[in-house]
Amino acid sequence: MQSKDFLRRLPEHGSPVTQQIRVWQAIHLDGPLLFGLTLLIIIGLFVLYSAANEDMQVVTKQASRIGVGFTVMIVLAQIPPYAYRRWTPWLYCMGIMLLIAVLVTGIDAKGAQRWIAVPGFPRFQPAELMKLAVPMMMSWYLADRTLPPAIRPILASLVMIACPAVLIATQPDLGTSILISCSGIIVLLMAGLAFRYILAGVALAIPAGSALWMTMHDYQRGRVLTFLDPLREPLGAGWNIIQSKTAIGSGGLTGKGWLNGTQSHLDFLPESSTDFVIAVLAEEFGFFGVFGLLIVYAAVVCRGLYIGVQAQDTYNRLLAGSIILTFFVYIFVNIGMVTGILPVVGVPLPMVSFGGTSIVTLMAGFGILMSIHTHRKLVSG
Repeated sequence: MQSKDFLRRLPEHGSPVTQQIRVWQAIHLDGPLLFGLTLLIIIGLFVLYSAANEDMQVVTKQASRIGVGFTVMIVLAQIPPYAYRRWTPWLYCMGIMLLIAVLVTGIDAKGAQRWIAVPGFPRFQPAELMKLAVPMMMSWYLADRTLPPAIRPILASLVMIACPAVLIATQPDLGTSILISCSGIIVLLMAGLAFRYILAGVALAIPAGSALWMTMHDYQRGRVLTFLDPLREPLGAGWNIIQSKTAIGSGGLTGKGWLNGTQSHLDFLPESSTDFVIAVLAEEFGFFGVFGLLIVYAAVVCRGLYIGVQAQDTYNRLLAGSIILTFFVYIFVNIGMVTGILPVVGVPLPMVSFGGTSIVTLMAGFGILMSIHTHRKLVSG
């Protein structure tokens, strides 16, 4: 018997696990992330059917929007990250011009001028585009500079954040403006922002909050006051949060059962299919149902953070981290406002609430995440 008989060789085409990884890599999709998103969508459609009073047309409309979102995600996943880096300044500038166009020629609906119509296309909200353009621009700007950032890059970054945030706040859409600001600040924090600058920002937040209060619309001030005391107008501004808490509390541990919620089906709970959809879930499936949804959310966030850690250059690390942490902020803000620990700012629950442009924007962000992960060997570190 010769010594070579003891040599162990790997199969020519690798193990089955290796082959599966290569398949996902070849089509530029991330299997674990795709599974988590699919699970969220299934849960969302399941709850939406009940929240919409068993209106199948609403579910079908949501499913069609999800189909568009999946298509956008798959397409964007095929584009290598260096292309996103090259297009980032142009995307940001286009977004700013669209926001200006909204203020000039935008469509007015329910007292807000947030939409723009392009002939041959459905109307859309340019503010949704900035949910991706702002973190992309911040990542592009900081990637070529010394980190942690010095005072000049920080001030320049704050201007880049403030321009779209102010334009969106004047529509008015304070909730989206705050979320977009958070997405940009997350990039600054990930870039290693010095603690002294963080303390300075906290100190400036008090006078800034006072100035913001003076510029708020009456209904926005009412939301803040209602957050501090929901019972001040129990049949007015406080109605939503009171009914939301009632629905959540009545669900108990196991809930009343699917389609058996009273607050939503008897129309006590406004916006049950959009901003307050998790109250429907809590009422019908109880604590365990909400906990299960949070586990799926946590799995998606952890996978996104893993992709960010695995990214091979600064731009991709900052961008991946900001996309997934902004996704986490959306979850936190929605659940916080529904449970009364945050003011109501009109933020939908990601992948679950009924919505159009927001679903496509979220899926686009996950497409970019998958591109960063599956093209990582093609990117020079």
